[in-house]
Amino acid sequence: MLKATLRSFLAHKGRLLLSALAVVLSVAFVAGSLIFSDTVNRTFDRLFASSSADVTVQPREDLEAAVPTGAVATVPAGLARQLGGVQGVASAHPDVEVENVTVVDDRNESVGPTTGAPTLAVDWHVTERSVVELTSGRTPRGDGEAVLDADTADAKGVEIGDALTVQAQPGSFRVEVVGIATFTTTNPGAALVFLDPDVAATRLLGAADRATSVSVEAAPGVPDAELKRRITAELGAGAYEIRTADELAETASEELGAFLDVIKYAMLGFAGIAVLVGVFLIVNTFSMLIAQRTRELGLLRALGADRRQVRRSVLTEAVLLGLAGSTAGLAAGVGLAFGLIRLMSAFGMNLRTTEMVVGWATPVSAYVVGVGVTFVAAYLPARRAAAVSPMAALADAEVAGVGRPLRARAVAGGVVGAVGAAALLGCVLSADTATAASLLGLGVVLTLVATVVAGPLLVRPVIRVLGAAFPALFGAVGRMSRRNALRNPRRTGATAAALMVGLALVGGLSVAGASMSRSFDEQIDKTLGADFVIQNANFMPFPPEVTDRVRDTEGVGLVVRQRFAPVAVRLPDGERIETTAAGYDDGVDDVARVTYAEGGTQAALADGGIAMDAGFAAEHGVRRGDRVPVEFSGGRTAAFTVAALTDMEGGEGFGMRGGLFFGMAAVEEYVPGGQDSALYVNAAAGSSPDELRDRLEATLDPYPQVRARDQADYKELVHEQIAVLLYLVYALLGLAIVIAVLGVVNTLALSVVERTREIGLLRAIGLGRRQLRRMIRLESVVIAVFGAVLGLALGLVWGVCAQQVLALEGMTAFAVPWGTVVAVVVGSAVVGVAAALLPALRASRMNVLEAIAHE
Repeated sequence: MLKATLRSFLAHKGRLLLSALAVVLSVAFVAGSLIFSDTVNRTFDRLFASSSADVTVQPREDLEAAVPTGAVATVPAGLARQLGGVQGVASAHPDVEVENVTVVDDRNESVGPTTGAPTLAVDWHVTERSVVELTSGRTPRGDGEAVLDADTADAKGVEIGDALTVQAQPGSFRVEVVGIATFTTTNPGAALVFLDPDVAATRLLGAADRATSVSVEAAPGVPDAELKRRITAELGAGAYEIRTADELAETASEELGAFLDVIKYAMLGFAGIAVLVGVFLIVNTFSMLIAQRTRELGLLRALGADRRQVRRSVLTEAVLLGLAGSTAGLAAGVGLAFGLIRLMSAFGMNLRTTEMVVGWATPVSAYVVGVGVTFVAAYLPARRAAAVSPMAALADAEVAGVGRPLRARAVAGGVVGAVGAAALLGCVLSADTATAASLLGLGVVLTLVATVVAGPLLVRPVIRVLGAAFPALFGAVGRMSRRNALRNPRRTGATAAALMVGLALVGGLSVAGASMSRSFDEQIDKTLGADFVIQNANFMPFPPEVTDRVRDTEGVGLVVRQRFAPVAVRLPDGERIETTAAGYDDGVDDVARVTYAEGGTQAALADGGIAMDAGFAAEHGVRRGDRVPVEFSGGRTAAFTVAALTDMEGGEGFGMRGGLFFGMAAVEEYVPGGQDSALYVNAAAGSSPDELRDRLEATLDPYPQVRARDQADYKELVHEQIAVLLYLVYALLGLAIVIAVLGVVNTLALSVVERTREIGLLRAIGLGRRQLRRMIRLESVVIAVFGAVLGLALGLVWGVCAQQVLALEGMTAFAVPWGTVVAVVVGSAVVGVAAALLPALRASRMNVLEAIAHE
């Protein structure tokens, strides 16, 4: 049996190749994501561990800001002198490192990265732990001089002697580049500007006696943990954040991990789609191979092989396919990781491919996925093979399972579908976002399974409709193509399911994305009353001088500032909720349309007043006039009176639970050093918005990171943000289509082999080669369009339910992107034509007499 299995596997290796490609793709994405993330993690672990001081003293951050405030937390620079006297301290140095800066050249173009990595302004203090070394020029001395990192200098064409402008919170200042520093380790993609230590604090923090941290080096023989204990005893527990080098590296790695998780989970999403779609392909392939080998398996049974041996033979073939596909996929995963590392280098993160990490978990995961997928996918066909009777050796080979009723599928699909539909109905009726989202996920999974299980039941009614015009348009060829697609509902259903999965995801998320876009458009129309909104391109705060310049611009009337503050609110029901509150200047009613359940803007912005979302207030037992304690960063606390309750759709934005806002004076008092996140600007009387736009653009020309947008521009910005999320979905669709095409090609190729004798007879009675190719293409098109129709119908149902979840967050508009729907259906037909090219060509080239004589 082993010899027979090996010979069978080698005899059908060509037919199994396309199935192996699905395994290769799944394993490649799994292995590539693991190798890439392991490489980046190890690289940065080394960087953080080697560059961190023995002990670092930082300001304590009690609250995390969901939205950047622009405020820089600091410690007294005098801490370095104090810590220098602690036993076991070799040296202590006050550090200045500010992230929210912009550096521009003489053309008013930013020299910072455009990939989302920060631009850091740092004091020049080089030690043996430093990540850079001076490679040309000299160190900065006094005010007006700076050193730039070599990667940024090369990317932006900056040379020694060039002048740059640094825009920091205290104000902009000019510097001359007097030196270039080169990274000695991996460059994380940031741009670094180094200033003289004696002037860095003044220029970047606005005070010479402040620092962002203190680096402490231990004397020989003093462990980091012991030094931390002594420093804690000196400064007091809870006053500052005190970390050893290992602890700081671990914290930095966790923050990096959040960024890497986006890439890792995206790639695992690709792997998941490849696995899911690959399962259908492999099931179909093995089912057809077994159907074609009915006589062969019957002969094995007649010669004495029992059911277990036949089943084991088929599963052994599957394991061999999985091993071959996993090995190739692992190699492809290494190549994929190599490409990702080079791609990250193009974006400024200079990882070394020579330091690629292939941990033990990578090959184990690769083979578990590859072999596991093929084994599971081949199990049902293997059981079907074991059921072949020895008497089948005496009969003509027939497609197994064609005549079997689909009652079991109908019952199983109906039960699972009913549970899935109930979950989706519960999602629509739920008033809690978390519950609705959970029910949506459950409903999506169950309805997908139900559609796959019951898909063959839908083949005959749907394809009869889709192919209804074929006889009229293409005559007998069209009639035969439709009948071929109807001949084996199980096979047609499994082939179409591969395409259905990807299109269902795209349909659902496209509806959700379109609904989000329309909801934001309606929200902007309802709430934004300003002529222009001035914001940073990446929503980061900007220096106060931008606000001053905008106010001084000719034609500007009202300017209302917006700032954010991380807060924690103690509510009457005893719950403490961390969120982000906003601060505004007077005049909000002239630039925004805020609706209130109780109170108004004037009361909300008054001293000691705060506004709260009415729904949030009702949930926690808050009434207008109640006093609520509010905690700010740095241990500052205050009690505010709930002076207004807003009644706004989407009043609780991302990371801004509770819809809290108060007057700008409160933010300036409790979050000193904060920066404006947005300016709402109205044109003065006698000045048109078009004239004001030109003047604002001239004012903001020296600040390339800041733009003035009107309502249309603001909507476009939101659409772009949503589109970024959809691009990943479309990429997943592309992968699903690739594998689905492989599935259709495989099905048609095996079907052509299966119908060799039939094709020969058709040719013998006069069917031309062109007609034969057309028949196979039409069969492929109707199968692909069937998959598209099922997928889009399922996706639209998911999209409707997803929109109900969004509605609980205030995004109540519903939209269907009909352009996308039509494009998907047309694209599916094109996919069907493309997938049929090779099988149709092969069928048309068959020798008629040899085909008729085929066994």
